[in-house]
Amino acid sequence: MSKKLLVVLSVLMVVAFVLTACAKAAPAEAKIKACEVTDTGGIDDKSFNATGWAGLERAEKELGVEVKYLESQQASDYEVNMNTFIEDGCDIIIPVGFLLADAVTASADANPDQKYAIVDVDWLSQTNVRGNAAKIDQATFLAGYLAAGMTKTGKVGTYVGILFPATQAFMDGYAMGIAKYNEVHGTAVELLGWDPETQKGLEVGNFESLDDGRALGEQLLDEGTAPR
Repeated sequence: MSKKLLVVLSVLMVVAFVLTACAKAAPAEAKIKACEVTDTGGIDDKSFNATGWAGLERAEKELGVEVKYLESQQASDYEVNMNTFIEDGCDIIIPVGFLLADAVTASADANPDQKYAIVDVDWLSQTNVRGNAAKIDQATFLAGYLAAGMTKTGKVGTYVGILFPATQAFMDGYAMGIAKYNEVHGTAVELLGWDPETQKGLEVGNFESLDDGRALGEQLLDEGTAPR
């Protein structure tokens, strides 16, 4: 199952849970209102914002939920948009992406009766916040194992857009896959771009620049991940 599909289904399930929890308290004619706050990628980012919205659209169609979204143009919009939805009476606010984690923390602390379900974050501890994050290290373990079996130089490389707990899990899974391949096959394939012990590695510094990503890819090629 792809990570995008997991986002759609997790949003749908969270809304269904809220719908069930609110059913006894709400009048029969009242609709549950679920509201998405995007990160700065916008609602049509072809990634988590878009798939989160797809989950809400399914909730609207299949569960009769009222759905809305607000796009964040800059980081300062995150908490502002959540406050707008609180004032609008949203039963559950769905912030999308780790970039909103700090804003969710502040908003959830200030509004303990408001429910939140943040996508791609699973480390917040507030009782009114539900985290939704895939176990991506399981998928990247397989990718690391495969890469170790395919390398022609005995080296493989990796890097991420920005280092934070979720992308560190990407890298850890990749490293574990390589380590397992080495254990099974008696090889010594080397991983470049990530150190599981220090939790440090290569990062682009953003998720937007293709040129920056290409530069790191070429750096890894020059360091021996592909024959020259």
